[in-house]
Amino acid sequence: MRSLHAWLLLACLGPAIGCGERPPLAGQGAAAITPALPPSPGQPGPAPPRGKPREITFDDIKLDLEKAAPFSSDLLPERVTALAGEPIRIRGYILPSFQQTGLTQFVLVRDNQECCFGPGAALHDCIVVRMKAGKTAGFSIRPVAVAGSFRIEELRAPDGTHLAIYALDGDEVK
Repeated sequence: MRSLHAWLLLACLGPAIGCGERPPLAGQGAAAITPALPPSPGQPGPAPPRGKPREITFDDIKLDLEKAAPFSSDLLPERVTALAGEPIRIRGYILPSFQQTGLTQFVLVRDNQECCFGPGAALHDCIVVRMKAGKTAGFSIRPVAVAGSFRIEELRAPDGTHLAIYALDGDEVK
């Protein structure tokens, strides 16, 4: 856990590891991420067949929270808390780090133009992914789909500010 805190704090440095304002790569950006189910802002799609993860988007876990406002777990709507412990699949971008292959943990962000640690980004626009034992992922500049078990887990910086509120026990990254 200590190494994850250090990694997330490094991510706060922004442009040094690719988290600052930058133009999208050709064909990249929010429009490149398309859900498998028709979009339903604020409401996760219907329950999937048994054994299949529920397809969600970052809009499904969005909070009604001002960017500068402090987070409190009572701000989580029922549609988000209902996902806790459920298998999901969500698309996003792997936050760049110094490691390119064999990632056992990483931060999945909504898009590659801003991240949850940079100025103006929202707390609900990132998920800390910890791959399950024996599973790894490789960094990609393209959007990825991550499947796993969704959790609500507050991760705080040493000063007490929230770095992340969502986590995923990763099964697969495609």
